[in-house]
Amino acid sequence: QARPVESGGGSVQTGGSLRLSCAASGYTYPHNCLAWFRQVPGKEREGVAAMHPSGGTAAYADSVKGRFTISQDNAETTLYLQMNSLNAEDTAMYYCAWGLLAPDRCAASLDDREVVFYLWGQGTQVTVSS
Repeated sequence: QARPVESGGGSVQTGGSLRLSCAASGYTYPHNCLAWFRQVPGKEREGVAAMHPSGGTAAYADSVKGRFTISQDNAETTLYLQMNSLNAEDTAMYYCAWGLLAPDRCAASLDDREVVFYLWGQGTQVTVSS
């Protein structure tokens, strides 16, 4: 009941857009760092975007900066990833994750595998075709 659930994935053409959502009902383990990761079979998991609302920070992987935007709704019940100008390199399974981290550690989570997120969703597939 506390596990995040992703939605919004699908198939789009190059240059298209998608908005992924991540939400959970009921009790959630305390968290202040919200992040999106993605993974392609045979490759390492890649940090995509992370935000720390109370710290007023957000971070993005270089590969998506300027194209993707991480955000929350006003009620802070749903996490979003707006993805624009999609290309084939964005094809992956996308996962949301929640953690309890300081702002700097939240930003560093994109690259540091030692940063621990307590809750993970099961993923939503994004496929970008030419």
